[in-house]
Amino acid sequence: MSDYIQVTTPGGTFNALIVRPAEPVAPVVLVLQEIFGINDDMKATCQELADRGYIAICPDLFWRQEPGLSLSHWTDAEWKKGMELYAAFDIDKGISDIGETIGLARSLRGSSGKVGVMGYCLGGLMTFLTAARLGADAAVAYYPGGADKYVDEAGGIASPFMVHLGEEDEFISKDAQRAIKQVLADNPHAMAFSYPGCNHAFARHSGTHYDPAAADLANGRTAKFLDGHLR
Repeated sequence: MSDYIQVTTPGGTFNALIVRPAEPVAPVVLVLQEIFGINDDMKATCQELADRGYIAICPDLFWRQEPGLSLSHWTDAEWKKGMELYAAFDIDKGISDIGETIGLARSLRGSSGKVGVMGYCLGGLMTFLTAARLGADAAVAYYPGGADKYVDEAGGIASPFMVHLGEEDEFISKDAQRAIKQVLADNPHAMAFSYPGCNHAFARHSGTHYDPAAADLANGRTAKFLDGHLR
């Protein structure tokens, strides 16, 4: 069952989608959005996590700019709007919001106290930075755009972290991918996977570049990873 909860921060209060599983007590997984807000794709991801026995929470990262945003990726106007919000997004405030959400999730009714984080595109970058700056019981970043600009923070990753990269990602160059993988290679807490022939957002449900085989492989790795660290 989906609903919304409120997260209180020093800067104000915002909503987060929550989808609960059938189990009365369960670990929590935060789902961090792309540039399109809490849209149907994020809702589907949350429902899939709930079906696997997790409490899924998707915080509204754009609440300071346009609360309640839900865009598709099918029109030029929606792409433009999402990119404008992304360009104006305050990364540091976003990390603070995620930290507040993690704190709430640990003490939430029905929470086991363990909290994982997973995100896509912008949310992937925020997952990377959350792992580096705050830590989580487990973190999974799908195609984290811009993460190569923050590789000097990767040394702060001291808890289980996984990243998925499409080798033909049009927003994360091959040089950027190499930089991300290189900085994670010697970190015993981190692992990186590459998916040949895949573009950005290869795991987005029914997306333009959705690759069923690669998505199934990445999602299977994610499921095993989260189960191993959150159960």
